[in-house]
Amino acid sequence: MMIYTYSLILFFTVIICFIASFDRRIQFNHYFNAFIKAAILVAIPFIAWDVWFTSHGVWWFNTDYTLGIVIAGLPIEEWLFFICIPFSCVFTYFCFEKFFKLDWLLGFNNLIVFFSIIACSVTALLHGDKIYTLVTAIAAILTLIYLHFIARADWIGKASLVFTVLLLGFFPVNGVLTGTGINAPIVNYNTGDFLGIRILTIPIEDAVYGYTQFLLVLYFFKLFKRKQDESKK
Repeated sequence: MMIYTYSLILFFTVIICFIASFDRRIQFNHYFNAFIKAAILVAIPFIAWDVWFTSHGVWWFNTDYTLGIVIAGLPIEEWLFFICIPFSCVFTYFCFEKFFKLDWLLGFNNLIVFFSIIACSVTALLHGDKIYTLVTAIAAILTLIYLHFIARADWIGKASLVFTVLLLGFFPVNGVLTGTGINAPIVNYNTGDFLGIRILTIPIEDAVYGYTQFLLVLYFFKLFKRKQDESKK
């Protein structure tokens, strides 16, 4: 039963959102194609990052909790992670935007972006010897600079609020992956490559990693969704 642990985590993360996608009030299923394209596009650099870190021992996987199918050094569950987790995140954002008035958050875009960029820059400068910390900080900085200053995304405040809500699910999911409630972590980290600050068993870098991935998938989802909507007019 242990070998199904990672796959069950993914299943329970996505199943409720997937079923709810077909609800007449939500109809997120109409945008599955837009989501898949966005998720795969973002997954390409993130999987390359994952493969490189795994091959260099920055992190590694406990195969006792996986099905045993490995591609490019990553368990099949890790590949599916880049579809399943973003699906639940983007679905949640879609529902928040559909059912709640979030325009009041537009005024927080500058504050969130500048605070995040400064915090990540200082962290990268002070801890440049820790590869996971450094790469995660740089990825977050570049993502925020692009979205805010180049793409002129006005929804970063909305996305940040939704991500804060998503942390309620992030902690149990990532907690199990990093060892909370099970005998050994599914994902192990080289202690010399990250800050060592953990929320329960979760490295704080994981939260920044997840936030960056979420913003990028959401950006491309909105792009593909808009094109899909325009094509129907």
